[in-house]
Amino acid sequence: MKRVIYAGSDFLTGDDIAEALLYCSQALAEVGVAETVSVPTREEDGSIGNVMVLIGPASQIVARDVHEDGEELVDATAVARLNAIQRRLRPVAAVDAEAPDMSDWDGEL
Repeated sequence: MKRVIYAGSDFLTGDDIAEALLYCSQALAEVGVAETVSVPTREEDGSIGNVMVLIGPASQIVARDVHEDGEELVDATAVARLNAIQRRLRPVAAVDAEAPDMSDWDGEL
């Protein structure tokens, strides 16, 4: 689990969620925009909660390991949402490593 410290507050969340939040924040900062995201949290009573976080160019977020007796908070949907923001901001092109044989191409389309 990770304790995320942000804007004078903190919350507990799963490792994968915290990592996705930090990378999403970095991607937003790189393009100079901000976005509000929903992050699942582990509450003090052990229940699952939620926090809305505004992240972007000025975000200063720290995530540190904590040792909790409870179960690791896992939310694949939240991680996928945060990763989707990253992919939208950092498109990746697929490149065919092997060029097709064009030796018999006559220039016509």
